[in-house]
Amino acid sequence: MINVLVCGINGYMGKNITALLEADGEAKVVCGVDITPSQNNLTPTYALFNDVKEQVDVVIDFSSPACLNDEMEYCLKNNVPAVIATTGYSKEQLLYIDECAKKIAIFRTANFSVGINLLVKLVKEAAEFLGESFDIEIVEKHHNKKVDAPSGTALMLADSANAAYGGSKECLNGRSGSVGKRGNEIGIHAVRGGTIVGEHEVMFCGEDEIITLSHSARSKKVFAAGAIKAAKWLAGKPAGKYDMNNLIADL
Repeated sequence: MINVLVCGINGYMGKNITALLEADGEAKVVCGVDITPSQNNLTPTYALFNDVKEQVDVVIDFSSPACLNDEMEYCLKNNVPAVIATTGYSKEQLLYIDECAKKIAIFRTANFSVGINLLVKLVKEAAEFLGESFDIEIVEKHHNKKVDAPSGTALMLADSANAAYGGSKECLNGRSGSVGKRGNEIGIHAVRGGTIVGEHEVMFCGEDEIITLSHSARSKKVFAAGAIKAAKWLAGKPAGKYDMNNLIADL
């Protein structure tokens, strides 16, 4: 049995992970870390990683970038691998994650949906096939409580498309005012409203035709299930940085 610590256990995604693991025969939640207290937790929950007493095999993090340092210090000290599902990290934090991955196993992706990861692959293939004759625009839509924009998934899609051009294109987040004609760019646009779980649309706009690749998540459970699958896969892995491509290749 794999012992899981859930960072952000009192949040929506943390609750989804806990609920799914209640019926899981291979992994279980043994404790959680969350700065927001809850009166309903049946699982030991701590405000700080330093207070954790349980034996932990892997951390699943659906919290916020503010938790990163404490989380990584705990994981490095105890040689615990981490599944990082949080987005909105700064460039410095992403470099810090890379450094930590030299000492412990870290699984990080902006989106744990198998469908999204297929979309990432298709976007790169489409960009390679269509070339410079098509402009690329990305529209992402999320609920009104999401704090970062553009979404990590939108950036992942943009990076995938840009890889077809050797990373030469600039990512432009939205447009306002007299911006002039379109340059060598990938446009990214964020919509926030209601309870939209997550929708991503990549448009390849050419002369007299538009090709659209899209994905729509109807429930956050798909992300929780993906994170649990990643946690089971990551437990016991050697130090390194892993993502969905590694997991899918092993299935």
